[in-house]
Amino acid sequence: MKSLPFAFTGSPLNRRAEWRGSVGAFTEIAKVTPKCFLKCRGDEVAFAGNSPVHDRLDEAHEQIFLGEDREGVLWFASPARESDQLLPLRGVMMEGKVPAEMLAMLAQARSLLHWHETHGFCAACGAKSEMTDLGYRRHCPACGRDHFPRTDPVVIMVVRHDEKFLLGRQASWQPGMYSALAGFMEPGETIEEAVAREVREEAGIEAISARYVASQPWPFPSSLMIGMIAEAADDTITLDGSELEDARWFGKDELELMLTRRHPDGFHASHPYAIAHHIVRAALADA
Repeated sequence: MKSLPFAFTGSPLNRRAEWRGSVGAFTEIAKVTPKCFLKCRGDEVAFAGNSPVHDRLDEAHEQIFLGEDREGVLWFASPARESDQLLPLRGVMMEGKVPAEMLAMLAQARSLLHWHETHGFCAACGAKSEMTDLGYRRHCPACGRDHFPRTDPVVIMVVRHDEKFLLGRQASWQPGMYSALAGFMEPGETIEEAVAREVREEAGIEAISARYVASQPWPFPSSLMIGMIAEAADDTITLDGSELEDARWFGKDELELMLTRRHPDGFHASHPYAIAHHIVRAALADA
């Protein structure tokens, strides 16, 4: 399936999950197969000159298998050193320093490395755990528990009412930027229930229905943005000032100007690298 043009989507890798349980066989394959490496440290990516692709690594570093590309090259992720040439992943994304497919691979690498960095000890007994399944599981030799990488789901939605569209802004955002409302899903919720709760909590609006548009991995550190369009029962905003600085309804013409950064008051939507930008476009097209 072809991914939509958001940042961090469209990876060319076949993750080869069937190799994770056969480490011995995989080791033999890897001995005779070309390999490339991506290195991350926190939210930064290690560059080798003008590219994040490295052809060799210190064997002492743990290596996480990312997948096999179309040419049969095996790709791995490994921790970067402080001495490496490091660039912020957000900056790499914003400045278009790498192709879209490479950005998707970096998202996978960064999220997996972060999980290993923060889950080195068993959550059940506190003993040191060991990486296994080529990086997709940590096993505790003390109590036998297995731990697996997690992804945190986030609902992100444009709310509509009578050809008006609800957007909000946080105080930390650049001046004039308004975007879709968003929030983490909570245990025991459906996606639709999370949409309704977040819209109610942030703007005091009752969302009576919601439909799925698209999703986007967001590797800061490891979220999945679930893009939705919701319909509102009314348009009376009761702002929760602890989460949003402002929320307001925009008309169709205003949104068109915001998407192209031509609004006379300087209002603008999210950058096209973010799914929020494309949800706004989808909501407009469907209005």
